[in-house]
This record gives sequence, structure tokens and C-alpha cells, in this order.
Amino acid sequence: MPSDQSTWLITVPQNGDSEGVLQELSTKLHQQAKLPRNNLAELDIPAFKTGTLDGLVSLSEELPKQDGFFTSVVARTVDTLRSLLNNDPSKLAQHILVDEKSVDEYLFDDWRWNESRYGVQKGMREMVDTLNKEMTSIDNSMKAKLNNYNLVKGSLTQMQRKKTGNLSVRSLVDVVSEENFILDSEYMETLLVAVPKSLVKDWNSRYERIAPMVVPRSSNVIASDEEYTLLSVIIFRRFRDEFCQKCREHKFIIRDFVYSEEELAKQRQELETTDTTEKELWTELLRLSRTNFSESFQILIHLKIVRLFVESVLRYGLPSNYVGIVIKPEPKGIKKTFQALQVYFSYLRPRSNRDQGKSKGDEEFIGEYQTLMEQEFFDFVLFEVPWIVN
Repeated sequence: MPSDQSTWLITVPQNGDSEGVLQELSTKLHQQAKLPRNNLAELDIPAFKTGTLDGLVSLSEELPKQDGFFTSVVARTVDTLRSLLNNDPSKLAQHILVDEKSVDEYLFDDWRWNESRYGVQKGMREMVDTLNKEMTSIDNSMKAKLNNYNLVKGSLTQMQRKKTGNLSVRSLVDVVSEENFILDSEYMETLLVAVPKSLVKDWNSRYERIAPMVVPRSSNVIASDEEYTLLSVIIFRRFRDEFCQKCREHKFIIRDFVYSEEELAKQRQELETTDTTEKELWTELLRLSRTNFSESFQILIHLKIVRLFVESVLRYGLPSNYVGIVIKPEPKGIKKTFQALQVYFSYLRPRSNRDQGKSKGDEEFIGEYQTLMEQEFFDFVLFEVPWIVN
């Protein structure tokens, strides 16, 4: 049973009027499964060069892996867009476009094989190699650009994180000023101490005697938050280690900070530059993701068409004239839709039954192509396009 979260691509042998088949099938699916008429359309299935039987069977075994790779590239591109747009459905819908159309419009609005880009005069193997080369190029470009963006984004996040948190851990660049420090003194220095609010009274009564040579009445409040108060205190350099050790014993947190106007200016400039770079890379990645989604989805659908053709030739034989159909089932009516398809195309059973006409002499053939024989089997050829953009 196909998934209820995918669009179905189907091929059957062309026996006469394909347009009449589509109209009749549309009516039956509408009557029996309540499928809206605009949820069914014709797919253009070109008459490719079939090549040899061995070549087709080899492709049939390889294409599922490439199909999985192509689908994953499209899915990762969508995930990137989701992340860039904060998973906003309305914004996402503006960028999940194929040639400036929605995915459904692209598939259901008279879909045609891109002859100018993938000429059908090429052999099947060459065609598949071209599709694979293009998709690999898209995947590599996305990975490189995304990695570059994530590195800058990570650096910016780390810089911004330093500006958050309480006064015992956050950056003090925007908290302190030159007036809070004694600068260029050979013997004395200013230390910054983050004191839990519950211990501020203890600090005030204790700091002058906590270690030798603490300047009396030198403690000043610089800033305060819900958990800590940041204070400055002046001590003699030679007693710094002892002072810091006593502070730790009393749960007063020494902030390792040396005031330098040049260093503060450098940090501010780094933050501003990184923020600007992140915004530029975000814009570039968004533009590339939008373009690559359109390209990769088209390549994926072209590969699906190749798969439909290959399986149709292997199942129904020549001449290679097939009717292509695209159906978007309603999730609640998937069983009825599938059953209606099975009934409508039941006349194909003698041609599509893999057990039909099997003889003892076929065992060697089946063993050689076991993977092909084990695929899920319907009377019609069907492949799915997952709703990865939902």
C-alpha cells in the first residue's frame, strides 16, 4: 500500500486514447474515493532509448539508491529553509517553489520532460549519470555554504551568550567602565567580585579583613541582577593570591577581568563584524536554498520518470508507449483510491503478474535479479514523491 503522505506517479501501457483513459479514471476516482478532479493529471513519459535488457535491469537495481539520495538532498534543503525561516509556514511557502510555482502546480500543470536540458536521444545510463552529477553538485554546494554559515552563526551565538547570564558568568564588557578601575599603579589593582545577593552584608563586613593590605572603604557596587551584585575592591598586588583564595572560601566569585579600552573596542568590533557577516551569509544561504530546492526537486522528478519508464519496459515490454499519471490522494481516502486504481487497471494483471508463465528454467534468471523480483508489485507501475515540504 502506498503512503498517504506522498504523491503517486503511475505508468500503464498506452492502449488507444490516453486522454480518454484519464477522463474515465478521474470520474471513477471522484465517484468511488471522493478524489478531487484537480488531484489527477497526465505525466509526459518520453520514448527514451531502451537499450539492452541487462542495461535496464542494472538500472532498475541502481535507481532506488539514487532515488533515496535525491530525495534526501531535497529534504535537507527544505530543512535548511525551515531553520533559516524559524519554521514559519507562511514564509516557507514563499520559498518552496519550483520555477516560481508550488510543488503541486509544477506536477499537475501539464508536466513535461525538459528536452532542452535532458535530450531523450541520450542513452538511459548517460541520462541517469547526468542527473546524478547535477544532484551531487547541488548537495556539495549546499553542504559547503551551510557549513560556512554554521561556523559564523556558532561564533556569533557564543559571543552573544557571553552577554547573557548572571554577573558571575556573563561578559563585563558592557557593564564596567574606566572609572571603576585604578590603572597604571605599580602596587595596587582593582579586582571585580560577584557576590551572591544573600551574602552582600557578609561581604561588606568582612572584605577589609579577609586578607592583608585591602584598601579600606574601597568596595563599590558596579551592577546588580537578580542573583549577584558586582563589586569592585582595591588591594595590593602582592596579596592578590591570598585575597582570591579567601574569597573562594566565602563563596565570593572573583571575576578574571583586566580593563583595556583597546581590548574592549576590539571585542565590540568583532561582535559587530560577526553579526554583519552572519546576516550576509544568512541571505546568501536563503537565496541558494531557494534556488537549489527548485533545481533539486526538478531533478528528482526527472529521475522518477526514468524509473517509471525502466520499470514499465521491464514489465510490459515494447513498444515503449506509456501513459503517465500523477495523483495526489486525500489522506482519508487513500484506501478507496488505491482500491479503485487496482480495479480499474486489473486488465493489466496478465501482463504484470511476475509469476505468470514462470517456469523451472527461469530460476537462474530470477536468482540473478532477485532484488528486482522482490520489489512491491502492483498491476501498474507506481513510485511515490514524499510530501517532504509539509
